[in-house]
Amino acid sequence: MEYNTSRGHLLLPEYGRNVQNMISHAMEIEDREERNRAALAIIEVMGQLNPHLRDVDDYRHKLWTHLFVMADFKIDVDSPYETPKREMLEERPKEMPYPKSKIRFGHYGQYSQKILESAKDISSEEEKEYLTQKMGNFMKKQFLVHNNTAVENNVIAMQLTELAKGELKIDNPDELTSTNQMLKTLGLQNNQNNNNRKPKNRKKTYSNNNNKNKKKYKK
Repeated sequence: MEYNTSRGHLLLPEYGRNVQNMISHAMEIEDREERNRAALAIIEVMGQLNPHLRDVDDYRHKLWTHLFVMADFKIDVDSPYETPKREMLEERPKEMPYPKSKIRFGHYGQYSQKILESAKDISSEEEKEYLTQKMGNFMKKQFLVHNNTAVENNVIAMQLTELAKGELKIDNPDELTSTNQMLKTLGLQNNQNNNNRKPKNRKKTYSNNNNKNKKKYKK
């Protein structure tokens, strides 16, 4: 009996041992045309084994790349695409720099902070007033999403002015959308009401059971 531990290493296990053996056999074919036909047949089999790759852009290109990888880049066939090189696939991606900008209030996000900081470039008072109202309601909504509790409009107004470096100011914080309306829109109000009702139902059930037990013992 032959065990997998005694067999060759599978470079791409998702294609299985049979496909690996087919590629190994194709590499031994001396006639180039016949070897090319074998490679095309193997590509079709690989596509059938992994139909999800069809949703990937240029999936046949990916199949040919996998073929060369499984052949350890030693198969000599005419690929419709550029022959991949081992060095290219093994090259480490460049490190992405970690953002170093500080966010004053994390629940509002970096983009909100940048939008408010850009208020200094707005000259029109009408545009500033529009931006103030929209960003005030947006900040309040973000606060409720992350904290799921009531928030004072004065707090939102104060933090908006701080992020805008004093360029924007909510003159009347009470004009912001009400907390109840926002919670209802976000679907958070119903959850709170349901959570508040559950303990009452348990208490009522427990009380009814106690009354039944008392009547039973009295008899």
